[in-house]
Amino acid sequence: MAVSTQPPPSQNGKGVAATATVPNGPATTPASQNAWSPSSWKTKPIAQAVMYENREAVQRSLTKLQRLPPIVTPTEIVKLKNSLRDVALGKAFLLQGGDCAELFDYCEENAIDSKIKLLLQMSLVLIWGVNKPVVRIARMAGQFAKPRSSPTEVVNGKTVPSFRGDILNGYQPDERDIDPARLVSAYFHSATTLNYVRAQLASGIADLHKPLDWELGHVRDPELQSKYQRIVASITDSLRFMRTVGADTAGQLQTVDLYTSHEGLLLEYEQSLTRRLRHPSNYRAAPSQEAGDDGKGWYNTSAHFLWIGDRTRQLDGAHVEYFRGLENPIGIKVGPSMDGDELVRLLDIVNPKREVGKVTLITRYGEKKVEGMLSAHVEAVKSSGHVVVWQCDPMHGNTITTALGIKTRYFASILSEVSSALRIHQEHGSFLGGVHLELTGDAVTECVGGSEGLVEEDLSLNYTTFCDPRLNEKQALELAFLVAGHYRGEAV
Repeated sequence: MAVSTQPPPSQNGKGVAATATVPNGPATTPASQNAWSPSSWKTKPIAQAVMYENREAVQRSLTKLQRLPPIVTPTEIVKLKNSLRDVALGKAFLLQGGDCAELFDYCEENAIDSKIKLLLQMSLVLIWGVNKPVVRIARMAGQFAKPRSSPTEVVNGKTVPSFRGDILNGYQPDERDIDPARLVSAYFHSATTLNYVRAQLASGIADLHKPLDWELGHVRDPELQSKYQRIVASITDSLRFMRTVGADTAGQLQTVDLYTSHEGLLLEYEQSLTRRLRHPSNYRAAPSQEAGDDGKGWYNTSAHFLWIGDRTRQLDGAHVEYFRGLENPIGIKVGPSMDGDELVRLLDIVNPKREVGKVTLITRYGEKKVEGMLSAHVEAVKSSGHVVVWQCDPMHGNTITTALGIKTRYFASILSEVSSALRIHQEHGSFLGGVHLELTGDAVTECVGGSEGLVEEDLSLNYTTFCDPRLNEKQALELAFLVAGHYRGEAV
């Protein structure tokens, strides 16, 4: 009989694990919400519950995780939190991107380098266009868990358990059993990836004095190359002038901050890496900070930034309960099923101190629904007094399946949702603070369209994703140019 580290799931009528509740758990009331601990989520209903066969093996892995050092530090977390405050106030722009489902196999230098360079290239384009600092967050070093709509799927005519990310099981059909040893493996792959990212940044991979060293990789389009090279030339000329007049601040231009993020889906794992640590010197106390505070807070040390998915954002659910106690900046996916009142109630729960920029609202409606949804959400949040980061995820609401059963996304649909979000925010006296993209630095053929003219028949050329389709390097850069163009007064 299977044993669960989280409460056993009930069924939603379609054979899909939905939510579960610990028997005799407290009711969800304003009073009961005041008592928080890293494990208080266990008293709430949970979506996307995980079933393990061996509880003792799970506990061994969790005990090991609790003894391991933090992957990220409070100083880094608070630095990002302060930067996101600037984004919320319109002083900076947020670029977040990376793989849909990160694999342990992606923990190798070429794969990591390609993503670093792509995010740097895109941020350079956005700085040129938006004329503001760009905050960079990678979907990397921990994006190993994936929510699924069904517990099983059909592979080669055979029904097998769904692939739920490398932190739980393998992609190959014969590796679909949930393995608790993968929890510890996820930690070490995350730590190793971030260690290499830090080393590369410290070694000058992001040095603005030599932006051409970033190369254009697989981008072969002459027009796109020319646009990028013009931006690089402009920056190089500016740096040369600064040197000439003795104002060259080389130390600040040789590296950048690159933060990590993932969906906080697997709460047993996240709890094990949540530590009560002293606030760093850059910590900004909230106006309602209690006088008896001991100078410490609860930090999730698995990543700088975590988000709640659209499937796990129930107001009385385990994930919202866990997230509300964290010092980390957090994201919330906002889809078509969210109404304005619910969104405000959710903000009140996870950000009762109303810290500016603490919460990033990641909207993912789809091109056909953004017009009818975003305006109401913007007005509801404005009326509530919460000041959030508005970020557009144009990927998840625009996934389709071709006649051959291949999941893809049309570049035109992605661009359409971003364009609509830019306009709608402007119409409501708000502003789009960032974009959230699934992308890769490789020359994959997973999304249709873009200037290279990929069509559905091209998808089989290099379709390598293990979950959802990603923008390739050329499509991602093209999207960055189009967003930058909007801020420079060009039509998107």
